[in-house]
Amino acid sequence: MSTLTNVDMKPYSAETEETDRICQPTDSRSIIPKATSSQTGVSVEYAPLPSHGWFVMRASYGREQKASDYMVEHGTLTFLPKHLVNKQRNGKNVTVAEPLVPNILFVYASREQADEYVKNTPQLSFLSYYYDHFRQEEGKNPPLVVPDSEMRNFVLATTTNSLHVRLVQPEHCHFKSGDIVKVVDGPFVGVKGLVARVAGQQRVVVTLKGLCSVATAYVPSAFLQKDTDEAG
Repeated sequence: MSTLTNVDMKPYSAETEETDRICQPTDSRSIIPKATSSQTGVSVEYAPLPSHGWFVMRASYGREQKASDYMVEHGTLTFLPKHLVNKQRNGKNVTVAEPLVPNILFVYASREQADEYVKNTPQLSFLSYYYDHFRQEEGKNPPLVVPDSEMRNFVLATTTNSLHVRLVQPEHCHFKSGDIVKVVDGPFVGVKGLVARVAGQQRVVVTLKGLCSVATAYVPSAFLQKDTDEAG
């Protein structure tokens, strides 16, 4: 297995900015990963296992990539969401891929495997669970586990070449309604979430309860339809 990541994002250019702005279909969907290869994956599909879940883990001091690499080498599927950022290096403008949710790594494993990584692996002493503060088990908050359907939706929303996918605070989003919509065209096709105005543009906001909310780039109204399944 391998890491689910957008490591093969294309370099940014004025052309990609224009494509992103009008949300036209591009080949950027080819970076949506699958379990076989983070470099050539073209599908978000993987084989779900009843004993497994998407555990959210925290890696201190920005070592989420190190943790991911170790787990992948030991046969565990991970997802490390990244986004494109413009920076200046040596006087030149460059575009780099950086973690979208700092210090956070998603790990597809059984509870036993997850516990082994967090509690009994010296090479990952910097790793800990991100806890679910909305639930309690035996008087304690259990590790946060993202449902499979929500994880697939999150992967779809965060694996594009867009510079404009961003973390958002719900209180800073101007939501248009409480209806779940589905994107039916463009780079974000398949994504489900709430329509909101963010930074002056209409976007779709995807939320992982207890962790974070992410806004897509601009999505035209013509690319949206109400989701009759009401599944976010």
